[in-house]
Amino acid sequence: MLAAAVALAGSAVWMAAPVAVAEVVNVNYTCKTPIGVKSAVSPIDITGVRSGSGYKITMSWQKGVSSSPVELGAGSMKPSATITLGGVDSGTLKVTGPANAAAIPENTPIKISDLTGTYTPKATGKVTFTAAVLTIEALGTTTTCTPANSPGPSLTLDVTASGGGVSDDGSAGQLPQTGPEDSAIALGTLGATVLLAGAAGALWLTRRGRTAPARR
Repeated sequence: MLAAAVALAGSAVWMAAPVAVAEVVNVNYTCKTPIGVKSAVSPIDITGVRSGSGYKITMSWQKGVSSSPVELGAGSMKPSATITLGGVDSGTLKVTGPANAAAIPENTPIKISDLTGTYTPKATGKVTFTAAVLTIEALGTTTTCTPANSPGPSLTLDVTASGGGVSDDGSAGQLPQTGPEDSAIALGTLGATVLLAGAAGALWLTRRGRTAPARR
């Protein structure tokens, strides 16, 4: 019974963990380059990992975008991008990455390295992350790529504002509103606590009965 109670408590904690939903989204970029306008479609993946009081956000391109009429030597191309925030938050998050480690041949789609940034929740609830503008700086020029197909979010995070924030119902410093699933989790945790307390009491009574002196 004690083992079952511990397992139940553990499952309740696991169910209550924050939820992240990631989806690879095709983004149709229109790029304004020094030699004209070009377009390219790349699947975009955005992930979030808890880091201190915030999240480390990583944006990945599965295909190259734009190209250069001349070879880009190692270290000559520097990418950065913005991610549009939605849900209970708004604004943009800037993500950056290293320059190209290897040379990029001429007229070859430019593979963007993973770009990262830190997101600190300002509100409690679900926050969406959607690919926005990509900027490529190379050989003294700047190429700006903007999504032309209104892509959907690549990531949705269920976050909690550090130190209390504004929840999705506009109240500050309060716990998120609970629903049926949250109530089930709470009841499961309470049931596990009661079972643990009962098991501990039975164990104490058993030990006490064994150590009680025999009557004369």
